[in-house]
Amino acid sequence: MKKVIIDCDPGMDDSLALILAIKSGVLSVEAITAVAGNYPVDITSANALKVVELLGRTDIPVAKGMARPLVRELPSDPFSHGSDGQAEVHLPDPVTPLYTSHAVDLIVEMIKKNAGDIHIIALAPLTNIALAMMKAPEIIPMISGITAIAGSYGLNRYSTANATGDNPQSEWNVYVDPEAADYVFKSGVPLQAIGLDVSTHFDVNFTEEELLELEASDKPEAAALHQMIRFVLGRGFESYCVLIDSMAVAAVIDPSLIQYLTAKVGIETKGHLTLGMTVMDTRHHHTWTGLPDINVAYQADYRRFLRLVMDAVLS
Repeated sequence: MKKVIIDCDPGMDDSLALILAIKSGVLSVEAITAVAGNYPVDITSANALKVVELLGRTDIPVAKGMARPLVRELPSDPFSHGSDGQAEVHLPDPVTPLYTSHAVDLIVEMIKKNAGDIHIIALAPLTNIALAMMKAPEIIPMISGITAIAGSYGLNRYSTANATGDNPQSEWNVYVDPEAADYVFKSGVPLQAIGLDVSTHFDVNFTEEELLELEASDKPEAAALHQMIRFVLGRGFESYCVLIDSMAVAAVIDPSLIQYLTAKVGIETKGHLTLGMTVMDTRHHHTWTGLPDINVAYQADYRRFLRLVMDAVLS
């Protein structure tokens, strides 16, 4: 079993990603940490608790983290996840208490306890992770790697056509806290970044047959996924909206699903039209050597990914 910490801001796609991770049979979810992003942190942490209660896995500690980015105010997400933050699934209010420590401290604690064995799956703005590194820099070489939904790299038309940040060029997680993303990208921890180029590709869509499979299932998590898909389709979006964060989980479950290229990447922290933009320096000459080398996703086996999600939800 691969040991992981999942840092998230549920959000419907985070909620599905948690279901996939917990039911995968491959990942050992050591902790779930919540941060402000899609919604304020009180909502995102409660929604994470709702998911572990849905699956009967309240043994997994869920901790509440940062309520705002490092140096900015929390922006309002232009894409609504519904009144409950989970596509109107309306799971019961949680009765399980949050972990007693702050999410940043739980990240530090778990990494030190499992030095070299913890992989972080980052589904949200990177505020919690950056602060854990700042507070306890000794953990940086103890992290085996980070797989993050982060950025947009201009590799295809989806990278900007489906921009999720609140400007024409950015992805939401990096846009919310570009300073935190910049710190984590430069940390030296091996980083796999799955951008909008791959995570919002229109091939990431369920078939009618798969929707019927979900509808016929008696699993509450299948009913939740079916409702999430109905929610986004009813608003004129595609079902990829529900699946964005699951791609990072799937990439850790089965690394062969996604192909990466290595590139030097910088993050724009000042621009108005481009705040949060992830810029690859692919020049043959005069490359900025100070930029970190990041593994950037450029292709995925979308059909196999969708089946992986379906099999986990229905199992």
